[in-house]
Amino acid sequence: MRIVRYAIGGVRHYGELESGDARIARFEGDPFTGLSPTGHIDQVDDVVILPPVEQPRIFGFAYNYASHVDETDREIPEVPVCFMKPSTAVVGPGDAIVYPADGELIHFEGELVAVIGKKARHVKPSEAHEYILGYTCGNDVSDRVVQRKESTYGTLLIGKGQDTFAPVGPVIATELDPSGLSLTTRVNGTVMQSASTADLLLPAPDLVSYLSRHLTLLPGDMIMTGTPSGVGPIRPGDEVEVEIEGIGVLRNPVVAESR
Repeated sequence: MRIVRYAIGGVRHYGELESGDARIARFEGDPFTGLSPTGHIDQVDDVVILPPVEQPRIFGFAYNYASHVDETDREIPEVPVCFMKPSTAVVGPGDAIVYPADGELIHFEGELVAVIGKKARHVKPSEAHEYILGYTCGNDVSDRVVQRKESTYGTLLIGKGQDTFAPVGPVIATELDPSGLSLTTRVNGTVMQSASTADLLLPAPDLVSYLSRHLTLLPGDMIMTGTPSGVGPIRPGDEVEVEIEGIGVLRNPVVAESR
């Protein structure tokens, strides 16, 4: 199932994106407390696709592909390197990534994102699939200048967490095997990243297990699993696409901040 969150006539719904991507079978409820078919069909052209989860907590993992570790001239970390993005960073498909007025070097990072379906604590990797609702596409937009300054002092927030720096969507794909999905990131139609999730140093179930060992995961939490090599700069006027096999395409324009 590909679960989509959308708005029509100012009202928000969850639904199932049908084969062909032209129709949505509307549900009552939400995927965390229960979904019930209504029998109503909405046309994709008549709706606004929203982020799959409203105001999620977002956990990110750095240096989780060997290829990205190599391109940053670092060593594979001894422990998972994680950070958080605030919910205000979240935007959905078609929404703009806002290039900060004082930004100097803003990068895209295409990523597979796991969506937590129920409360999780002390979960084993072999059990993680019971707590993962499904997967979506993500773009871990990063201000490299700020990020590097923060990292010097052992912190990481503004460089990763500015408004619109967490595009996610377009759907939550359930019952999807995340172990070998193709991931492609394009900027203005040019392929910049091409990899397989099989190359993750720590796959999604291990990341869920690691986080749940130290804190409680909640329904709707999103885990950005890391980016492969090929990250690079974006500028106002660009369009970024993150495409993952079995999920779809997350497409966002880049616009300059206006103050």
